[in-house]
Amino acid sequence: MSIRPSKRAPEAMRAVSLERGVARYAEGSCLVKFGETHVLCAASIEDKAPGWLRGQGRGWVTAEYAMLPRATHERTRREVNSGKPSGRTQEIQRLIGRSLRAVVDLKMLGERQITVDCDVLQADGGTRTAAITGAWVALHDCLAWMKARDMLKGPALKDHVAAVSCGLFKGTPVVDLDYAEDSSAETDANFVLTGSGGIVEVQGTAEGAPFSEAELMSLLGLAKSACSNLVELQKLAVA
Repeated sequence: MSIRPSKRAPEAMRAVSLERGVARYAEGSCLVKFGETHVLCAASIEDKAPGWLRGQGRGWVTAEYAMLPRATHERTRREVNSGKPSGRTQEIQRLIGRSLRAVVDLKMLGERQITVDCDVLQADGGTRTAAITGAWVALHDCLAWMKARDMLKGPALKDHVAAVSCGLFKGTPVVDLDYAEDSSAETDANFVLTGSGGIVEVQGTAEGAPFSEAELMSLLGLAKSACSNLVELQKLAVA
């Protein structure tokens, strides 16, 4: 019997889907689902770079992240009503932006900015990793939209990027934690990897006893396999 609440094997992800073109007016969009975690990603172009980049001949890719009030079991207050995003929100949207910029040649954008909005419609763990995986698809389609209009100086997208959570649950390394696992895991980690296997970011935290280097490598092994599968799904989605 599996130790996981979802009854999945340690290396088994939830069902993943990537649906393109779901936001009518966005230059690129994707509804990504990791099981019961659903995130809408929409990419938009501004025909100007951020002020601090102007005159340098290159563009920028950034992200914004938000969770709808009833994405969780109980209603959460909209952050706009508090005047500023929470520390968690700022950290996640910076992570998404860094992940996307890792695979984009910013010089090819010219002095333009692409913003990918990632709105969590329903949360069951792994919202940031789902957002990164879906945001790549939205960004891909946005860049394709630009290419069709001769707005790019050359190939801008260098690689795929995807992300997955891993953790130690009851002493066992597992991949793609849902909320039931994430809330009680001894170690929780997020891995952002490129299609070629490069590491963009690793976030790992021990909730109790410190984890070992061997355990970290076990989690990385699970993440590499899962992200490879996610990249294949991205390829199928944009084919």
